[in-house]
Amino acid sequence: MKTLALLFALVVAAQAAEPQNPSPMVEHTREHPRLKEAHPPGKREKLDAGTLFIPQAVVERKEAPLLLFMHGANWIPEVAAAKHGMAAIVIQRGDGYKALFEKEGAFEALLATATDKAGMSWTQITVGGWSAGCQGIRAMLRHESAVNIIDCVLMIDGIHTSYSDGKPGPLESKIDTEVLKPIANFARKAMAGRKEMLITHSEIFPGTFASTTETADWLLRELGVKRRAILEWGPMKTQMLSQAKSGSFHLFGLAGNSAPDHVDQLHALPEWLESLNQAR
Repeated sequence: MKTLALLFALVVAAQAAEPQNPSPMVEHTREHPRLKEAHPPGKREKLDAGTLFIPQAVVERKEAPLLLFMHGANWIPEVAAAKHGMAAIVIQRGDGYKALFEKEGAFEALLATATDKAGMSWTQITVGGWSAGCQGIRAMLRHESAVNIIDCVLMIDGIHTSYSDGKPGPLESKIDTEVLKPIANFARKAMAGRKEMLITHSEIFPGTFASTTETADWLLRELGVKRRAILEWGPMKTQMLSQAKSGSFHLFGLAGNSAPDHVDQLHALPEWLESLNQAR
């Protein structure tokens, strides 16, 4: 037994010394369908932080729901917004999203500019992000003034944080939870029915920072919400492995440890918005 334990320890040590490799860029186990690129007709206005898009069917209205979405191709949020009769603020940056909304009042200022350019009011405000875009949402939720006017939050495979010890595991990892607390606070409001929140995560393990699985596990423990194991098809032929629900808070765990699995969840944006609609 001592020999086996020593061998196991040597294997773990060797693995720990290896740098984390990126997730594979291809995956052939299942089909990875993609939305067809499209640029719906409508009105587009440049904003300091991104672009305001108002679908043609919404242009003449005096009010409409609004989607603010960060990261991923510009056209995907536009397609999703047009399908659901929403205006959209689309923000794409290569240098991160946290700095945009760190300052209190930054979200409200962006919203005021969009309201002025659109010439309409917003019946409901949804903020969403995929991957790195969730940094921006995390920054927004630190400010109560922003939380008060946000109705729905959609975080797609992007809730990350650092490891407290600088590295994972090897068993339960210690993660920096301080930056995750604003997400938990909003989730509690959704559980009480005052807001709506939908979070998804994959099985991708970055290695150098906490995975979305680890942060989702922490969040559910913090909220006292249990996962339910499931095995069924999800949006864009994803494979859903788990679900957690309480009030208007939903969390879905999806299979996959490759880049295509990650991108699947972005292309499912129209369907995630539909799931939020059904939660109302």
